[in-house]
Amino acid sequence: MPELNLPPFDHKTTIKDGKTFILDTIRRRYVALTPEEWVRQHFVHFLIEHRGYPRSLMANEVQLRLNGMSRRCDTVVYDRALRPRIIIEYKAPTVDITQDVFDQICRYNMVLQADYLIVSNGLAHYCCRMDYATQTYAFVTEIPHYSRL
Repeated sequence: MPELNLPPFDHKTTIKDGKTFILDTIRRRYVALTPEEWVRQHFVHFLIEHRGYPRSLMANEVQLRLNGMSRRCDTVVYDRALRPRIIIEYKAPTVDITQDVFDQICRYNMVLQADYLIVSNGLAHYCCRMDYATQTYAFVTEIPHYSRL
């Protein structure tokens, strides 16, 4: 897997039937190691180890209903009252972060109403803070520490 613009971490992999799997610390099981999953695991570890995010308040592959269809958010971070605070969308390192990617996460946020939206392909990371009072958003220069959410 390619080197990412995220701190390295001590990951665990296994091979089954010729396929590589990586331990997902949030779901507590091995999942197929795809380029997108490589980004997810790096980013989750970055949030836990470098930004103080509690593992117990994060969920991967969160199901939601949007316009009658089932969708999945890559990662959702909750506050202690279990309200969604951040939605994170991951792409493979070879996938450019485009307006379509932001449109996708914005659609998910129509349901969850999180305070922050983050998009990462492991090389580029974008974070914006929502302002529901003015119906706007603003990009922030760094991923906030959990204590500042």
